Amino acid sequence: MAGVVLGDLPERNAARRGADHWAVRHGDAELSWGDLADAATRRARALQGLGVGQGDRVVLSMPNGNAFFEWTFAVWKLGATPTVVSHRLPAPEFTAILDLAEPRAAVVEDEALRASCRGLPVAFGRDHPDGSPLASLVAPSWKAMTSGGSTGRPKLIVDHHPSQLDDSVRGLGIPVDGVMLNAGPLYHNFPFAMSHSVMVHGNSVVGMERFDAGEFLRLVEAHKVQWTALVPTMMNRVARLPEQVRARYDISSLETLWHTAAPITPELKQFWIDWIGPEKVWEMYGGTEGFATTQLNGVEWLAHRGSVGRPTWSDVLVRGEDGAVLRPGEVGEIYMRRIGTGGGDRSYHYLGADSRRLPDGFESFGDYGWVDEDGYLYIADRRTDLIISGGRNLYPAEIEAALMAHPDVLEAIVIGLPDEDLGARVHAIVRLAEGAEAGPEDLLPFVRGRLVSYKVPRTIEFTEAPLRDEAGKARRSALRAERI
Repeated sequence: MAGVVLGDLPERNAARRGADHWAVRHGDAELSWGDLADAATRRARALQGLGVGQGDRVVLSMPNGNAFFEWTFAVWKLGATPTVVSHRLPAPEFTAILDLAEPRAAVVEDEALRASCRGLPVAFGRDHPDGSPLASLVAPSWKAMTSGGSTGRPKLIVDHHPSQLDDSVRGLGIPVDGVMLNAGPLYHNFPFAMSHSVMVHGNSVVGMERFDAGEFLRLVEAHKVQWTALVPTMMNRVARLPEQVRARYDISSLETLWHTAAPITPELKQFWIDWIGPEKVWEMYGGTEGFATTQLNGVEWLAHRGSVGRPTWSDVLVRGEDGAVLRPGEVGEIYMRRIGTGGGDRSYHYLGADSRRLPDGFESFGDYGWVDEDGYLYIADRRTDLIISGGRNLYPAEIEAALMAHPDVLEAIVIGLPDEDLGARVHAIVRLAEGAEAGPEDLLPFVRGRLVSYKVPRTIEFTEAPLRDEAGKARRSALRAERI
């Protein structure tokens, strides 16, 4: 594949855009293309001295920051693969991932975790004496990302694409020589992949160390951000800012806003469409595995309300319990495959899990849904989250959307708990907006006005703790286990 070897990207942009032009910034700390190239080379030299080479994996466990980018490009320069994990992992999960990854080195911010694996501090190699040019090698895998999956057991998703991205292809509304804002944690796939991919086209990256709704708007205005991606939780926090706060900021520079990772309520989607325009709001459904995606913008969504789009470079089938392909409108498990692959090439492999790939090349993320007559896909829920109550299939995402439509509800997670009569009962965990005082007597009638009676939660509990992580994901299996 022709294109840019990722290890050479900082030098390439320094030569084209200027060594002093800024490349990435977090808070007040700014890194130029020249400084990024120098830091990546010095860190690569230091890793090289430890025996890291082409095809090795290097675990990176650190928060969002400029140093993260210095490390990714250092690893790529040696032809190695960044293996990115959350810096907040508990020790047992971190150890389990290390056992899977078998890395040549690990760069770890947390002191206790670093001691447990004899890892390297984040500052390692920054001042290495040899900053002379270093020819970049191509890694056979440009990234390896972690996922707990539906089982809660750690696994690694090793991408089969090399560390060489095609700069002749520019999709997803990515600008050239512009500015991207990354609001998500870099240990999640979409923030990681896009924050680095946009750099191939000369874009600079404004990163957030943690998401704050008001700060997000300030950064868009201050840096004339053109491209960003959020998860629905973030979009909801921005939407819930007082109107006078939102009106303070000029975000007209924003050309493209993607959202991913979790279902979005129709009301929240409509809010953003009305605010910034339907042509700017884009949605993607897919997975880190990369074997398929669907996409649509707000114009399409208004004509296919609730859809996550049509397949872009993939085929999609919805199958019933017996494996038969279902007709449009019928709910079943969603299977997809990259167009033209048949049962051949794969885009990834797992460490620590088995894929659900069929002999014909179709795979499933484990989600249930349906397609309409025009080929647009709709998500019902994950099969592992499905609640079977009284013989009926209930989809938590649908019930959560009904709860989230209430103005006092900030977050909602729905799980199934054991019930002697029904087999499982619908239980809602709700986090209210600040200052809200709604109770079950307010929420249950509201939901009854939106859903058939058997879908209404039998019980509701309230919490002040966040229900989703920084990437908008929830581990329902853990919530369920805690309550059982």
